[in-house]
Amino acid sequence: MRLFLLAVGKAKGSPEQALFEHYVRRLPWPVEVVEVEEKRPISVPERKAKEAELLLAKLPRNAFAVALDPGGEALSSEALAAKLTRWQELGRDLTFVIGGADGLGESLLARADAKFSLGAMVWPHLLVRAMLAEQLWRAHSINTGHPYHRG
Repeated sequence: MRLFLLAVGKAKGSPEQALFEHYVRRLPWPVEVVEVEEKRPISVPERKAKEAELLLAKLPRNAFAVALDPGGEALSSEALAAKLTRWQELGRDLTFVIGGADGLGESLLARADAKFSLGAMVWPHLLVRAMLAEQLWRAHSINTGHPYHRG
């Protein structure tokens, strides 16, 4: 399985990026990060639509796309581990998509095969990357019986 992270914004050199990389190095799968940006001063609806267009253009062909969205399903770590197992069994590339400050556009949400939320709170989109990487490592540790998860 190849794992992709499509995200709005650049994380280069940030503390959040260092934390993200800390957990990504533990994962058994290669992770490719693809970042997009829309820098023009446009309205929020236009920005969301343009960012969705940029993200969709980078989505690997035939990928199983998981959108991180506040309206998505809230999962426990154990539930994410179970879903991760099922998604791996599909034999498709697995792609997680993180939007920018205004969230994901409707066209991207419509294309997503699954949507999940990291909870009701709003998180900075760069921190979401680190939180996702940690939860993927935790899910893997649950699935392999590694002692990291002691829930």
